[in-house]
Amino acid sequence: MSVANNSTPPRAGRREWSALAVLVLVVVLLAVDGTVLYLAVPSLTTDISPTATQLLWIGDIYSFVLAGLLITMGNLADRIGRKRLLLIGAGAFGLASALAAFAPNAETLIVARALLGVAGATLMPSTLSIVRAMFNDPKQRTTAIAVWSMGATAGAALGPLIGGVLLENFWWGSVFLINLPIMMIVLIVGPRLIPESHGDTSSPIDLLSSLLSIFAIIPVVYAIKHWFGDGFDWTVPVVAVIGLVAGWVFIRRQTKLPHPLLDVTLFRVPAFAGSVASTGLSVFAFIGMLFFFSQYLQLVRGYGPLQAGLAELPATFAAMVVIAFVGALLTRLGAGRAIGFGLAVGALGLVGIGLTVSQASFWGLGVSLAVIGLGIGVAMTLSTDAVVSAVPKERAGAASSISETAYELGVALGIAVLGSVQLAVYRAQLDLPAGTDPADAAVADQSLAVTVNTVTDPVVVEHAQTAFSTAVQTTSFVAAAVLALSAVVAWRVIPSPRDGKVGTHEAH
Repeated sequence: MSVANNSTPPRAGRREWSALAVLVLVVVLLAVDGTVLYLAVPSLTTDISPTATQLLWIGDIYSFVLAGLLITMGNLADRIGRKRLLLIGAGAFGLASALAAFAPNAETLIVARALLGVAGATLMPSTLSIVRAMFNDPKQRTTAIAVWSMGATAGAALGPLIGGVLLENFWWGSVFLINLPIMMIVLIVGPRLIPESHGDTSSPIDLLSSLLSIFAIIPVVYAIKHWFGDGFDWTVPVVAVIGLVAGWVFIRRQTKLPHPLLDVTLFRVPAFAGSVASTGLSVFAFIGMLFFFSQYLQLVRGYGPLQAGLAELPATFAAMVVIAFVGALLTRLGAGRAIGFGLAVGALGLVGIGLTVSQASFWGLGVSLAVIGLGIGVAMTLSTDAVVSAVPKERAGAASSISETAYELGVALGIAVLGSVQLAVYRAQLDLPAGTDPADAAVADQSLAVTVNTVTDPVVVEHAQTAFSTAVQTTSFVAAAVLALSAVVAWRVIPSPRDGKVGTHEAH
């Protein structure tokens, strides 16, 4: 090991960069799939009539299932081969996409989204661990991970645009059919370009740990979603306790296993632990904001799906620009300070959303979106780099799964918590005039999407839109506070060496 660390790492060539393009295509598609559905909410509501609770499940069960399985799938990738699992996942993702596209009712769509989560769990850690295996030179790896991170953040922002183009011309199910040609490309080109790599193949995956990891993640997220969305009842503490107990047993078990699913000792490394937290909090704010902001553009400002998607492009472009300067920023500030800086910039952008959401002009919102994309892009790139650089290559799949679990938990919690906060504030601010038809009042209390589509009284619709705008403002400020706090923690906790190294493994 010491000889390898003291020698010059081999540099990647054309094949590796071409393979990276294929992997980024997968990441972009997965990120798009997480947000493309947001713009389809109005037309989907009209077509299959989901309840408010079903609508939340359609939005977030994909991330719930994905997050619950990532730790297991990351370890599976290390053992059976990351390329092999990637190709299996690509085929499964295509089949689940077809089921979602032609779902006849809300229940079928929820099941299809869950199956997409299962397939997605095989893809995400595989892509990042393959990047870690292909790029041994630290500077090349930082650039490669910057491109990978751009795919994740820009893909999330591109989802509404792609969805807008499709929804202007086709039915809502078309947002899932776009997955099929992309996965065909991966299945045809991937076997030729992507090298196979393995981690520790000597030990089997501990099935009990796998089950515990699932029962630790999904119940806690469900309890939070149910509390904010439907109110506090007996199921909230019961389900939360199940998740917390499973999590405690899972962690205790990992400390005793010779080959654990999750190496909990990694969290003693400040660069690793702080970076995992930064990844989750960045995505929490970014995806949570996109979930209700896309609805705001259509249901309050009256934008069509395509116009709403175009309106969110500033965040996409800003996330792409990060590639040009993230290396210089890392060298000048060091990892911890650079990640903290990115989170602080993202918080500033969210404050801008809150301050300008009630203005007639879109300029303030557009600038704020660009600021958010810039900050989140920096934080995501460097925190992801820190996570995969903190471990040796043979543990890349397991480390990648931890990073991706943080990412998907951020997505799930962003939708569940911020979406539920937004819904709670909307209902609290909904002040309908006396004499309003009780049936219209009941519809308005359910959601703005249902109100706009079914209520004919313009006064009720206007009051509901005003309440929704206030809720967007409040939720943006809440998300900004979360990012500002995480910026302080990242600045103080994550080490900031100025040698261009983000993680700790190269230093050993």
